Amino acid sequence: MSESTDLREVVRSRYAAAAIKVTEGGSGCCGPEAVEVDENFGSTLYSVAERDALPAEAIAASLGCGNPTAVAELREGERVLDLGSGGGIDVLLSARRVGPTGKAYGLDMTDEMLALALANKAKAGAENVEFLKGTIEAIPLPSNTIDVVISNCVINLSTDKPAVFAETFRVLAPGGRFGVSDIIADDDLTAEQRAERGSYVACIAGALSFSEYRKGLQAAGFIDIEITATHQVADSMHSAIIRAVKPATAVNATTAGSSCCGVSACCTPAEQSVDTNKTVEQAKADAGCGCQE
Repeated sequence: MSESTDLREVVRSRYAAAAIKVTEGGSGCCGPEAVEVDENFGSTLYSVAERDALPAEAIAASLGCGNPTAVAELREGERVLDLGSGGGIDVLLSARRVGPTGKAYGLDMTDEMLALALANKAKAGAENVEFLKGTIEAIPLPSNTIDVVISNCVINLSTDKPAVFAETFRVLAPGGRFGVSDIIADDDLTAEQRAERGSYVACIAGALSFSEYRKGLQAAGFIDIEITATHQVADSMHSAIIRAVKPATAVNATTAGSSCCGVSACCTPAEQSVDTNKTVEQAKADAGCGCQE
């Protein structure tokens, strides 16, 4: 097994165990025991009103470092995707915000969490919710079909964050929004120092720095990037809100075709002119297809 595969299995096992703990705890007279009790993580980051509106099992399974639904500015009728949806707390809250004309998707790789999420969906009576099995590095949805992507302390767990950013950019419709909570390190921390502050599954060791996160989103094609630290979770490590936008004129490199605007990898930092005698700018001008400059 590769190191990335090993780490993914460690993460999957941890979240499977959390789901089982909540499911088994739900049969007791006092309801399920919360998986996270640290004030920096879990259900305490949600308002009482939000917690009261959802099944107890969804609240107990909350493992995030923030409340992305509070900052995603979801609107009626929008399509929202939660990366690493776990027990479904953010999906169910999103479904309430987008209303019956909208749709909330949850994506998770762990069978036990998906089973818990489906049970929570049934208890909540959420008709506009769909849970999908898959990884955040290969999202099982068509391009340009999502209005808002959210995530709660999950992207930091990925061993291939460029793939996550690229896939998120792909599934977002032009003008679509990225609004997540994640763990971010100060720029002066090395990877080794991040690992010293916590394990990978505890959301610490895999965290990007502020500048790395910004560069990763820019490389995928995002604009209007905002990164705001909310609270410290370890020395020089922070929970943060990250916002970004897919340009309204963007074309996905994975679906654009080799001749889009006369360039390959259209509208990404990797784009090159198909005609080697022309610059990228000349190729776009000659093609006249209005591709992002």
